[in-house]
Amino acid sequence: MNSKLTNEAVNKIRQDFPILQQMVYGKPLVYLDNGATSQKPIQVIKKIEEVYSTINANVHRGVHFLSQQATDAHEAARRSVQAFINAPKSEEIIFTRGTTESINLVASSFCRKFCKKGDEIIISAMEHHANIVPWQMQGEISGVRIRVIPINDKGELILEEYQKLFNEKTKLVSVMHISNGLGTINPIKEMIELAHKNGVPIMIDAAQSAQHMVIDVQALDCDFLAFSSHKLYGPTGIGVLYGKEKYLELMPPYQGGGEMIATVSFDKTTFNELPFKFEAGTPDYVGTIALAEAIKYISAIGLDAIKNYEDELLNYASEQLMQIKGMRFFGTASKKSSLISFQVGNIHHYDMGMLLNRQGIAVRTGHHCAQPLMKVLGIEGTTRASMAFYNTKHEIDMLVGGIERVAGMF
Repeated sequence: MNSKLTNEAVNKIRQDFPILQQMVYGKPLVYLDNGATSQKPIQVIKKIEEVYSTINANVHRGVHFLSQQATDAHEAARRSVQAFINAPKSEEIIFTRGTTESINLVASSFCRKFCKKGDEIIISAMEHHANIVPWQMQGEISGVRIRVIPINDKGELILEEYQKLFNEKTKLVSVMHISNGLGTINPIKEMIELAHKNGVPIMIDAAQSAQHMVIDVQALDCDFLAFSSHKLYGPTGIGVLYGKEKYLELMPPYQGGGEMIATVSFDKTTFNELPFKFEAGTPDYVGTIALAEAIKYISAIGLDAIKNYEDELLNYASEQLMQIKGMRFFGTASKKSSLISFQVGNIHHYDMGMLLNRQGIAVRTGHHCAQPLMKVLGIEGTTRASMAFYNTKHEIDMLVGGIERVAGMF
């Protein structure tokens, strides 16, 4: 498809998403909570049904026809993910339950191998709880401590301060690509280069970026990268961890059980080769196959076209929302994703979200699993409208009108 999505193309795309056709409280659904989870095209929904209806069988260990078919499709899905992020090897693609488990895997396994008491992990002030809590838990286990990159008033990381955090105790940097609370697109290429200049590996939380832009792990040269299927128009319960082979080979298994073993006796267990060493138990092969279908779907549209259209939506939404009296944006970075966090006057974010909901408009309210960020901003939470390529300017107009109606009640 072209690098630009026309209104006609977007309207055609919307027909692929059954949930967008429904009414909420007698009004057309306006779904602007894509940062939390994306809706699923009919192609993905049908793929799930197809797998359960035609090739459902446990993978890898079966010699019968269905098991071989399921195994082939599951491993083909791994290669689809490999191609999607341009990983050098399919063995470097680990399937998890989501970004959260991917980060927990690295936190647990990396720290067991490489960290000792007093070592340091660098994160940022805008991180999701999933990239804070696992490191704090490792602090209780191995004695590591986190150091935090501060942000400026626009919601941008202060790179000069980031550079100052490195020392001989620094073992890993773990930062988000795009802030789920602010929409800020962090300069991860520069951050990766700086980490490597200091001899430190870096992990990228791409939960909010993989669905919005092209990611090339070889061009970035990141050491680890994680993202979730359900934000990428695929099913829930599936995530991806990419890791450089040199680290994954050295890191111990995250969980024990079937699949991840080579041999087991009561005296000793030897572990399987990559990627299976990190995939204990029966994998969600239905989910991985459906994720591959989602990747196929958005790849046909084109991530460059998606990004261009979503940037257009962001600019339009920003201009229109700014006209509302009392509107205050949180996150005004020069480089932003299609996400706007805001407050209007003294209206509580929860009240705003509930009253928009009655108008059929779905937004997210609260701290967005980023309570430390909210504390830095000096607020309890925001209302967040997060857009996808199936949203329209007409829906933005409905959001603006909805907010104005809410504001008129206060």
